[in-house]
Amino acid sequence: MGTLKRGLKTGLHTTWSLGKIIFPVTIAVSILHYTIVLEWIIKAVKPLMSLFGLPGEAAIPLVLGNILNLYAAIGAMLTLDLTVKQVFTIALMLSFSHALLVESSIAAKVGVNLWLVAAIRIVLASLFGWIVNLAWQGGAEQASFGFIQHSSEEISGWFPIVTNAVQQASIGIFQLAMIVIPLMIAIQWLKEMKWVDKFSNGMSPFTRMLGMKKNTSTTLAAGILFGISFGAGVMLQAAKEDGVAKKDLYLAFIFLVTCHAVVEDTLIFLPLGIPVWPLLLIRLTVAIILTIVTASIWNRIEKPQRKEYDYENRHGAL
Repeated sequence: MGTLKRGLKTGLHTTWSLGKIIFPVTIAVSILHYTIVLEWIIKAVKPLMSLFGLPGEAAIPLVLGNILNLYAAIGAMLTLDLTVKQVFTIALMLSFSHALLVESSIAAKVGVNLWLVAAIRIVLASLFGWIVNLAWQGGAEQASFGFIQHSSEEISGWFPIVTNAVQQASIGIFQLAMIVIPLMIAIQWLKEMKWVDKFSNGMSPFTRMLGMKKNTSTTLAAGILFGISFGAGVMLQAAKEDGVAKKDLYLAFIFLVTCHAVVEDTLIFLPLGIPVWPLLLIRLTVAIILTIVTASIWNRIEKPQRKEYDYENRHGAL
C-alpha cells in the first residue's frame, strides 16, 4: 500500500509538472493552426522544398508536424498527391523533427538546453531529407494511403477555435496522466523490488558504449519506449533520484532527440504504404553514432580541464 501511495504521489506531481508546459503550448499551437501566421510560415519554407525533392505543398505537413505533431502532419499529407519517395522523405524528416515546441520545452524542464535540442533535430531532418533526395532513384510511383481517412471538418469563429484548443489540451493532459501515473507506480514498485537496479546493470554495456554511466539507463529506456512527452515523467524522476550527471543527461537527450518512441513513431507511418524498417534503422544508427561522437568530443575537452584541476589541487595542497 505504501508503494502504491508513493508511486501515485510521484505520478500526480509529475503530471502537474509536465502539464504546466504541455497545456499552454498545446493551446497556443492549436490556435496558431487557424491563423494567418501558419500560412506565412508555410510560404517562407516553400522554396526550400526543392532541396528535398518535394513539391511546395509538402511544406504544410512538415510545418504542422514540427509545430503540432505527427498526426497533424499525416492528416495534411492525405490531401496531397505524393510519390512513395516523397512520402518516405517527409516521414524520415518528421521522424527526426516533430512536436518541437512541446518536446523541446520538456527537454528544458529536464535540464537540457532547449535551443540545442531543436537545432539538432532540424539539422538532422534537413540533412537526411537532402540525402534521400540524392541517393534514392526509385519510389516514383504514386503513394497509397491505405485505410487512413482524412477529416475535412473545419472550425470557424474564435470561440469554437479556442474551445477546441482547450479540449485538445485537456485530452492531451488526460492521456498523459493515464500513462504517467500507472508508469510511475510501476517504476516505484520496480525500484523497491530492486528490479530497476538489475535493469540498469543489464543496460549498462549499452549506456557505457554510448559514453554514459549505468544510472542513465532508466532515463534512456523511458524515452526510447514512450517518447519524450510520455517518457518525460520517468526521465524527470530518474534524473532526480538517480543523480544523473549533466554530461550523461545531455548525451541521453542527444540520443533521444534522434531516436525516441521507436514503436509509435515507426508504426504510425505504416498505413502510408512506405517501408518503415529503414526509418527505424536510420534513426537508431544515427542516434548511436551521434551520441558516441559527442561523448568522445566531450571527453577530449574535459581531459585537459581535469588535468589542470588535479594539478592545481596538488600544488595548492603543497
